[in-house]
Amino acid sequence: MTATPAIPSSACPRCTEATVTIGLRQPWCPACDWNLDQETPVLFGWRWVDRRLHRVASRLTEAQFAGIADGPLSPRTMTVARATTLTAAVVLLLGVFALGALGLWMLFADFFGLLTVLGVVLLGVAYLLRPRLGRLSALAGQGVIVEPGQAPHLYELVERVAVAVGAPKPQVLMIGSDLNAFTTAVGVRRTRVLCLGLPLWATLEPQERVALLGHELGHFVNGDIRRGPLTQVAESTLGEIARLFEPVAAPNNGGFIEYVASILAWVFGKIVSGVARALQLLLVWTSQRDSQRAEYLADEMAARAGGTDAALGLANHLVALVPIDTVVRREARAGNGMAAWYDATRAARANLRESLPLLRRISCHREVSLFASHPPSGFRVAMLERRPRQSAAVTLTDGDAARIDAELAVHEKTVRRELTY
Repeated sequence: MTATPAIPSSACPRCTEATVTIGLRQPWCPACDWNLDQETPVLFGWRWVDRRLHRVASRLTEAQFAGIADGPLSPRTMTVARATTLTAAVVLLLGVFALGALGLWMLFADFFGLLTVLGVVLLGVAYLLRPRLGRLSALAGQGVIVEPGQAPHLYELVERVAVAVGAPKPQVLMIGSDLNAFTTAVGVRRTRVLCLGLPLWATLEPQERVALLGHELGHFVNGDIRRGPLTQVAESTLGEIARLFEPVAAPNNGGFIEYVASILAWVFGKIVSGVARALQLLLVWTSQRDSQRAEYLADEMAARAGGTDAALGLANHLVALVPIDTVVRREARAGNGMAAWYDATRAARANLRESLPLLRRISCHREVSLFASHPPSGFRVAMLERRPRQSAAVTLTDGDAARIDAELAVHEKTVRRELTY
């Protein structure tokens, strides 16, 4: 009888290749992906549901990647997600308008009668459900506004990158305290806002900064459905409906009639609130496929602005964002500024260079979700590697980068304080 060969404890039980513990608590196999799914992201809290939805999300994400990796990548004018969002927004707007019109009619149809009271209630509900397009003042907690006179070199760079990617310039530029950057449009006039997190900006190489600007400004022209006013109207209105009808108290124990009435009101509120939240989730899920495609297109614009190598550097930077955040906060707690953040990040990236392929593999599992607005970091790196290489349309010299850093140094103390919390 032939004995079965012993498998070393560090070998994969499926393919006998060596396992690793990088990025996960338990060993996993880079060769066959054994035990890579040990940490399925929690979505609804039921493990079997979360695992099944995660598999669906993985298939959709992989299919989307395969469908556009070697084909044309351009903004879409109309998709199923966009049509669904448009329809939902129009229906909700008409509903709110009809509610307000009915309330106004009741207000004067029987003045100082029962209809007047109902009219006031309906007008109040219509006001609470009014379209919300965001306000610039609501972004105050995200960062501070930087005027052109305070950072002329940064504004000049932003303008050059906007021209390179064919995007309009942001009308408001903000400096934030997060290891992140974002663009948005707020208000009826759709004021374009660009917010650059100083910790992210300070830890990037000069050309990677150009790529970052190309990516963020690209969101103004890449057909990103999240930036559309109708998306904000639809999602915010459904959210307000859910909050408005969510019961705040259990049925009371008063008289029989009061008790039955409170039960009926509670059940009605739960049903309306639940349906509104379900529709909101459905709308978000429908739009996220388009949003992920828009992220790939924004990465393409990052490569157009800063060059493919810089865009890849930025994408790999995002793969290693957790350890980079750790070293930046460590330096901030030590009282060190942007120069130290950059040096610590550069050392961390050098130490992680051999581990990056494994971290990208993990991200392709961990960051997959039906409700994720961004594709996994690993897929974004792979997409840039598959797409045709591009040379930089905008070059940022070390001298120009230093001048921009000098302009932003005034915010260093505030950001450093935020990082220590």
